Amino acid sequence: MADVGSHHISGRTVARREGISIGIATGAYGLSFGALAVAGGLTFWQTVALSALMFTGASQFAFVGVFAAGAPPLTAVTTATLVGLRHISYGAILAPILRPMHPGTRLLAAQLTIDESTATAVAQHHRKAQRVGFWSAGVSVYVLWNLFTIAGALAGSSIGDPSAWGLDAAAAAAFLGLLWAHLTTWHARATAVGAGILTLVLTPLLPAGLPLLIAAATAVIVGEWSRR
Repeated sequence: MADVGSHHISGRTVARREGISIGIATGAYGLSFGALAVAGGLTFWQTVALSALMFTGASQFAFVGVFAAGAPPLTAVTTATLVGLRHISYGAILAPILRPMHPGTRLLAAQLTIDESTATAVAQHHRKAQRVGFWSAGVSVYVLWNLFTIAGALAGSSIGDPSAWGLDAAAAAAFLGLLWAHLTTWHARATAVGAGILTLVLTPLLPAGLPLLIAAATAVIVGEWSRR
């Protein structure tokens, strides 16, 4: 029994270390987001609020990319929402791991349900270690992402013209970099490439932001159809 207990303690320690390490690595991306968001036209406080409330890197970069292209805010919000729909499946995966929870804790867990916290949790072998992995990764990423967002936004306000530094294209590049790491199957990559081609075809024909919105919706539909 003592060996089993020490094994579980060791598992929780490993999960905590993994969560914090992921938080440090991921949180640093907030620096880029903060600078890009301010350079793309958001105010300092809008940028900070976006990280604190939306808190999903891919959706945030998608929002900034569409907004900076001159699309209406509603189009940017819709695009970011479509990109973030994968979090619904994360909730289904994490629900049995995190139960039981106080209603207030459940709200906090929902806010911290992201790629990194989900991956850290499911990578562990025991239920207690899974919970430690989820909370350590979620809290670490949230705190560091928001701190680095603030630093990036403060730096971005002094950069000047975004096009002079290439920041008008950097948001899209950063978003693609985050997205590609999650495309682990040939079907997912084919869907992403197809959505990219669709965006290129529609860009000269439709207002800014709308081609990306249509491509994102198409990719979600294709992905859901394939899963079923």
